[in-house]
Amino acid sequence: MLQGINIHFCISDKPIIGEASVKLFPGQFTAIIGPNGAGKSTLFKLLSGDLTCSRGNILYNGRLIQKYKSQELAQIRAVMPQHTVLSFPFSAWEVVELGSLNAPREISQQDIQDVMERLQIWHLRDRKYSLLSGGEKQRVQLARVLIQIWKNQPFPRYLLLDEPISSMDVSLQHLVLAMLNDLKDRNIGVLAVLHDLGLVANYADQVIMMKAGSVAFQGNLSEVYNSKNLEKLFGYPIQVKNHETGMGVMVHSLPYHYINHTIKQAQ
Repeated sequence: MLQGINIHFCISDKPIIGEASVKLFPGQFTAIIGPNGAGKSTLFKLLSGDLTCSRGNILYNGRLIQKYKSQELAQIRAVMPQHTVLSFPFSAWEVVELGSLNAPREISQQDIQDVMERLQIWHLRDRKYSLLSGGEKQRVQLARVLIQIWKNQPFPRYLLLDEPISSMDVSLQHLVLAMLNDLKDRNIGVLAVLHDLGLVANYADQVIMMKAGSVAFQGNLSEVYNSKNLEKLFGYPIQVKNHETGMGVMVHSLPYHYINHTIKQAQ
């Protein structure tokens, strides 16, 4: 289990994250959601170890994160930040291959090909990374991170992703999220910062709802992911209901001009 216990983070004595406690389990997909400025990326960086808590503790499988050496930590968690800068003229293949440097077991060329094919970027293998589109770069970076944890291991591991599908079209978003869900069978816990509430409803097992630097709601989707909580979280009417076909959950928000008109009528 990945735990954050009473974690607190300040910048110039201003609380950014205040006394938050979260739990992420291997074999589950956990989504972090919330309005802009809620502290989602800061919480993500604290859990990944990119930032150090002002107070509180982060534990991976019951062990404090600061007790791990860098190579040890790389064996149990892989991280894809929101933005990645690459200065060298690498090909897409070479970028993905970088993920094998932190892998605890030998990665073959076939492994790299398998990951790239799953993400539909195999045809880009010889293309310069700098010439790729935003969505293509995201999938290449995701492939690099997946290579790090691709081989099965006897211990729980964690994949942390900050807005991993923000530049992808809808079909690729579904492709990636379905692939991430498949990783759960490998005793891997997936944590992702996401913005599309419909995708969260249909792919996540658990949700962490952030607001003003605090965890407003956390739990299984069936328990906390409802219209009432989402409206409190975003300060805007949001409807959550099962699709009439029974094949998923639909999340709706009405246009602002309609809401504004309704409010004026009520007054």
